[in-house]
Amino acid sequence: MSELRKDPIIGRWVIVATERGKRPTDFISTKLKGETVSCPLCEGNENMTPPEIYSSRSQDTLANSPGWKIRVVPNKFPALRIEGTVDREGLGMFDKMSGIGAHEVVIETPSHDDILHNRSVSGIITLLETYQKRINDLQKDQRLKYIMIFKNEGERAGASLSHPHSQIIATPIVPKRVREEVDGSLEYYGYKMRCVFCDIIREEKRFGSRLVYENASFISLCPFASRFPFEIWLLPKRHMSGYTQMTQQETIELGDCLSMTMKRLAIALGEPQYNWMLHTEPNTLVPRNPWPDIQEHYHWHFEIIPKLTRVAGFEWGTGFYINPTPPEEAAAFLREVDVY
Repeated sequence: MSELRKDPIIGRWVIVATERGKRPTDFISTKLKGETVSCPLCEGNENMTPPEIYSSRSQDTLANSPGWKIRVVPNKFPALRIEGTVDREGLGMFDKMSGIGAHEVVIETPSHDDILHNRSVSGIITLLETYQKRINDLQKDQRLKYIMIFKNEGERAGASLSHPHSQIIATPIVPKRVREEVDGSLEYYGYKMRCVFCDIIREEKRFGSRLVYENASFISLCPFASRFPFEIWLLPKRHMSGYTQMTQQETIELGDCLSMTMKRLAIALGEPQYNWMLHTEPNTLVPRNPWPDIQEHYHWHFEIIPKLTRVAGFEWGTGFYINPTPPEEAAAFLREVDVY
């Protein structure tokens, strides 16, 4: 029988529709092959991208030349631009503001086929460290209230290039989805004086049915109110509101957790296309921070959404999501994968 499950953070309801018969094996897909001819993100084609903002490279190599491990460049077609001022304007009952922000592409590897679930853990750690460095740098600009890091893997997930890359968009406002999480965690903290994410971690460890993988510092799980089949969250076990608060050892542990989780997902479902998003605290350096106690109640995390189903009219019309695969079944299927 179908169930309605309530997300304990933002109060969103999800329909887990078991009658629709989507078992874990129904989602196994075939690999999509990408282009390799004249890929602008491949090593040797540095002249095809804007000049790099940041890179990790061999000491004897020059910027914007081969010899790099990871590069960050401005997006050639940015959603927001860094130049200008934040101007707000009213148009009758409507409001608008200038498109100030930043839009960067993180070229994760020189190799076109070095997909994340096959990448070395050290390569993944370099990527995670790059995210930290870019967040720290962008947060110095007090016009930028939120730094969103996300990855679109595959055409269905919104990727226009198949070379492994992720993106960073810094916005002059805090996105609605993040506001809902922050406000929801604050409401929970006000009632129970505990972090809702920490309580979720404790509860999931106690039951174990929705766990995918864990190590000393991190845990990955299929959330109780999963919106989509095989939705996975990665959370630090130690309470921290911001991604940049990780220690070096925790970054290493995150690399292991992300690697093992993505391997299980790829093996179980035949390398599905997916999106991932990093949800971290808003920029605390901006004036008039509306959440002065955010470090007490918010908890950063990754959300991974495989593109296995489509959002349709009911979801758009109601805000409900219909998930045909219970998260308990998805997690059990992923735990059984042999990654060694």
